[in-house]
Amino acid sequence: MSYTLRTQVDGEFDNIVEKTIDALEDEGFGVLCDIDVQETLKKKLDEDFRQYRILGACNPQLAHRGLENDLELGTLLPCNIVVYDDDGGVVVSAVDPQRLISVADDDELDPIGNDAYERFERILESL
Repeated sequence: MSYTLRTQVDGEFDNIVEKTIDALEDEGFGVLCDIDVQETLKKKLDEDFRQYRILGACNPQLAHRGLENDLELGTLLPCNIVVYDDDGGVVVSAVDPQRLISVADDDELDPIGNDAYERFERILESL
């Protein structure tokens, strides 16, 4: 069973990252952190790695709704989206928010996971 939603697109890596950030913003998400894995692994381990960015995204309205119900939900935030070079294109992959929120085992949180899932689907489709 997959724990991500993903798409592969053609284009230049940095442009795809920017398009992904723009699409996230269009769906009400802000990028709280942007980790350049390639740069980090080179600096910390002197290892070469493909272009790979982790975008930590959060939708304040959805996060607020979830935290109002369960303060521990913050341990699952933000939702990560990765963008990386792959043979034949650039992959954009997002954590499946329905699977992520199911960890809390609280049916009252399901609508939030469903809402986030639909937003991530639209984000990936827009790329």
